[in-house]
Amino acid sequence: MISKNWEEKRVLLAEDEETNIILMREFLSSTRLRMDIVRNGQAAVDKIESGEKYDLILMDIKMPHMNGLEAMSIIKKQFPNMRIIAQTAYALAEEREQAMATGCDDYITKPIRRDDLVLLMSKYLG
Repeated sequence: MISKNWEEKRVLLAEDEETNIILMREFLSSTRLRMDIVRNGQAAVDKIESGEKYDLILMDIKMPHMNGLEAMSIIKKQFPNMRIIAQTAYALAEEREQAMATGCDDYITKPIRRDDLVLLMSKYLG
């Protein structure tokens, strides 16, 4: 198991499924990072536009009110240096290409494995 100490890091998790939120909290609890949670893309945009500072965003693609692709597009236009990892249950090549074209920095498919997630996040959080 990969071990990290990200107590100085802050992550925004945009995820609408409660079971996925619980899983992400469990996966990342040992890293000691600070994680805020929003349940749709519009709430993620609102958090970023309000001036909240994050080191990384974990963005689910399929969410209500505003999907992750729309949210990523808005966030990246205003904050091009914001790092975003898209996450989805759909592993279709077209969706990955669409997410990358929208501006996400990386992409992970569900079901997410803890070590894969921590390794991917390490690229952006150190």
